[in-house]
Amino acid sequence: MAKTIAFQLNGRPARVRVDDPEMPLLYALRDDLGLRGPRFGCGLGQCGACTVIMRGRAVRSCVTPVSTAAGADITTLEGLGTIERPHPIQRAFIAEQAAQCGFCLNGVILTAKAFLDENPKATDAEVRQALSGVLCRCFVNTRMLRAIQRYRKSTEVAAAPAEQEGGAR
Repeated sequence: MAKTIAFQLNGRPARVRVDDPEMPLLYALRDDLGLRGPRFGCGLGQCGACTVIMRGRAVRSCVTPVSTAAGADITTLEGLGTIERPHPIQRAFIAEQAAQCGFCLNGVILTAKAFLDENPKATDAEVRQALSGVLCRCFVNTRMLRAIQRYRKSTEVAAAPAEQEGGAR
């Protein structure tokens, strides 16, 4: 019997009708909703190409049952920014030319964003550890880490005035 699963996707309501609630979320995102940010890589949750942010955490959508998305807030690469107005982490990757083939970028960007949202003062070693589950075949890791550092610094600068205002009250 088909079941409808409703959730927020990139800030908008989304619904998928599935026969099997254990079907991977990745299939619903790509096949039913037409998204291309999350990719099928290994199908085992080991490469990170299928990463999405769900409930504020980076998750591997190829091993996440679609039923767990019910009521969740999910962000994909498409939901971060647009061509005209890229998200700051996307701007940092562009500025550092931190892409080669692009297959891993979805996983790297979303994993880094979710990790830094939770750990804004993370060290470079902690960022590298958080990214250790995302495989990059092109060896542009140095440029990616520079882009992530650039993004982290931009968020620190943006947070500093707010902290100063909060401290003055």
